[in-house]
Amino acid sequence: FTFSDLSVEAIALNNEQTMNEDGSSGRYSLRHLQSSTSEFGEQTNIVGAPPSIPFLSFTLLMFGSGFWFADVMGDSLVAEKAKLEPESSRGHLQSTCYACRFFGLMIAAPLSTGIYSKYGPQSVVMLMAGLPSLILPLIYNLKEKKDVDVASTREQCGEIWNTVCSRAVWQPMGFVYLYNVLQVGNAAWKQFLKTVLNFTSNQLNSLLIAAYVLLWLGIMAYKKFFITWSWRSVYISTTLLNGIFSALQILLIRGITFGLSPFLFALGDDAFADFIGGIQFLPTTIMMVHLCPAGSEGASYAMFTTMSNSAYSLASAFSTLLLGVWDVSKDAMERGDLTGMINLTALTTLIQVSGVLFVGLLPRTKEDLSNLHSDPMSGSKIGGFIFLFVTFASVLYSLVVGVLNIVAPGWSGESR
Repeated sequence: FTFSDLSVEAIALNNEQTMNEDGSSGRYSLRHLQSSTSEFGEQTNIVGAPPSIPFLSFTLLMFGSGFWFADVMGDSLVAEKAKLEPESSRGHLQSTCYACRFFGLMIAAPLSTGIYSKYGPQSVVMLMAGLPSLILPLIYNLKEKKDVDVASTREQCGEIWNTVCSRAVWQPMGFVYLYNVLQVGNAAWKQFLKTVLNFTSNQLNSLLIAAYVLLWLGIMAYKKFFITWSWRSVYISTTLLNGIFSALQILLIRGITFGLSPFLFALGDDAFADFIGGIQFLPTTIMMVHLCPAGSEGASYAMFTTMSNSAYSLASAFSTLLLGVWDVSKDAMERGDLTGMINLTALTTLIQVSGVLFVGLLPRTKEDLSNLHSDPMSGSKIGGFIFLFVTFASVLYSLVVGVLNIVAPGWSGESR
């Protein structure tokens, strides 16, 4: 997916440049890429007219649909296999699979950057289309039972309904949703790095690559050292550490870097935040597998991850809305007025750290999670209804925002 992110960003920047040369204010929003892509416009020579935004969005939709179909099937296989692990080694299979996945992401980031810089986006798109076909021969190694009895859609929906009504589901997933929706970032940070600190595209790319490396190291750190910790301990410690490193951004804004160059200071700050994110990632996915009912692992796991990811989408939307609280515009930065940046950074840091207040909803261990099944409040239809309502409402919101970003760029007040 890293290859697609880089290619889409490149075409987007070329499209923006072309429209600006025509004299129109043709800036548009692909906000869901802002956290995982880098800026490229000054390094490449893209030949030909750029595609239209609707066509680009449609092709990305088709690619994403196929990607996530495969992703759900892969998660289903891992979830089914992980439930067969002995209690003494629960979580090791998932940690290994995700370590391999993020290792590939770590390798793809610098590789795709180099290919893009030298050959342009067309070569990246060709790789996106060709590399998945290399997996096809491996499909024959999958052992699958044929002609097995499959529960009807009605029966599977009933099983999922019973699952979400369990307190062992809606309580910990409620924590995951609340925690993720509070991870509101500073949407003006990249603009600050470019405008005030004059970071080049190469430096921004380096931040992205370092983030992927530290994300993988965070996964490995949890697998090797923290897998025996309680889930609450992991979230409390990592949240507080993340708050400290987020607050260090204020020092960077004020020019206090303790003798380090601004780039190295920002590199350590941003990268360590991704290291912490890697440590937090696995406890949630391990818990989700424990929540999946037998026979509906794929649908259940997809629903749980959808709820988790939709919370991040809302957090991204909130971060955009906060841009209007203080003046963090490019003009303000160019004239040296960084008061808004300091205030916005402090506010987003406090919001992120506040997620630790809900850690009481999270079971300490897998044993505590199992005990919730027998809790008097387990089987609550109200809890199940709230869970499904929040999930579907968040998905609907994401769809509406995605469509508006295509048909009405700048609708939420961001730069146009």
